[in-house]
Amino acid sequence: MEKIKVIIVDDEDLFLKITKINLERAGKFEVKTISDAAGILLLVKSFNPDIILLDILMPKTDGMEVCKMLREDPAGKKVPIIALTALDTDKVRTMMYKLGVVDFLIKPIETSELISRIEKALKIR
Repeated sequence: MEKIKVIIVDDEDLFLKITKINLERAGKFEVKTISDAAGILLLVKSFNPDIILLDILMPKTDGMEVCKMLREDPAGKKVPIIALTALDTDKVRTMMYKLGVVDFLIKPIETSELISRIEKALKIR
């Protein structure tokens, strides 16, 4: 069975490490992480992910900007994005959905919930 390719974009190294380990332990995911959104387009082009997990609050380039970059690039245009954040407001949710995210999860996230949301997003695609 081919593994689901996931990119996690987040500025918190501990979150990246724990989430990567937990997804890979499930046995059906191949995970790449990136803490600085500057290289996201190159990673998308080289890794060809099935889905992207994207933090919204990041210091240099926030998740909204990353989402715009991905949607404007042929390689990132069709990749489903799940927004991950500790910031839960209707305004942020609305903005992210307008930018094309398929789901929105509030940190901290249980691994089982994350896996089910990834699977749901890929079925919809």
